[in-house]
Amino acid sequence: MKIDVYSDMVCPWCRIGKKNMNDAIDAWQEQTGQGVEVSYHAYQLDPSVPAEGLPFDSVMEKKMGGADRLGPMLQRVTEAGANVGVTFRFDKVERMPNTVLAHRITALLPQEDEPTWIEAVMKAYFEDGRDIAKLDVLLAVASELGLDAEEARRLLDNGEGQADVEQDMAAAQAIGISGVPFFIIDNKYALSGAYPSAQFLEAFKKISEAV
Repeated sequence: MKIDVYSDMVCPWCRIGKKNMNDAIDAWQEQTGQGVEVSYHAYQLDPSVPAEGLPFDSVMEKKMGGADRLGPMLQRVTEAGANVGVTFRFDKVERMPNTVLAHRITALLPQEDEPTWIEAVMKAYFEDGRDIAKLDVLLAVASELGLDAEEARRLLDNGEGQADVEQDMAAAQAIGISGVPFFIIDNKYALSGAYPSAQFLEAFKKISEAV
């Protein structure tokens, strides 16, 4: 079984959805002994954000219609994350970053390293408040994971990964994806949103029984 995941590192529901998916995969493997291959694809919630990013509060207040609406929304996300074991510290988040560089690094990695990298970038942003629009921040995260940061810098300088990101974005548009997280299971079943792990398990079962 294979899952194609479209997500963005600045999307809190993507982080929650990814955790739910992983919990479901662990449960499915325990129940059936069957593995699940996961492939991540780039998506940008807001491609108009400049390369250097923007102030988080002003962007989100404009999007939500004021500070009085932003606070409760962030609290709901924080509580939803806590319910599945994911931490959010929006009090530390100061920037709304452009995530192209982060997605390009994902494209440079072997598939087996993608989940760890994406989670590390999300943790750096949502828990530590680091500015993941900055190359030096991303390369520091890569080094912390034991990845070759200097090789990543060299490849990025050569433009590597850009075509992959553009291809993912074009594919998302062709499929009709307008929001993330978006999960495509075995090219047969799609889930749009941070569904609970039980819903993933139900989809796994339906697909398995249909084979």
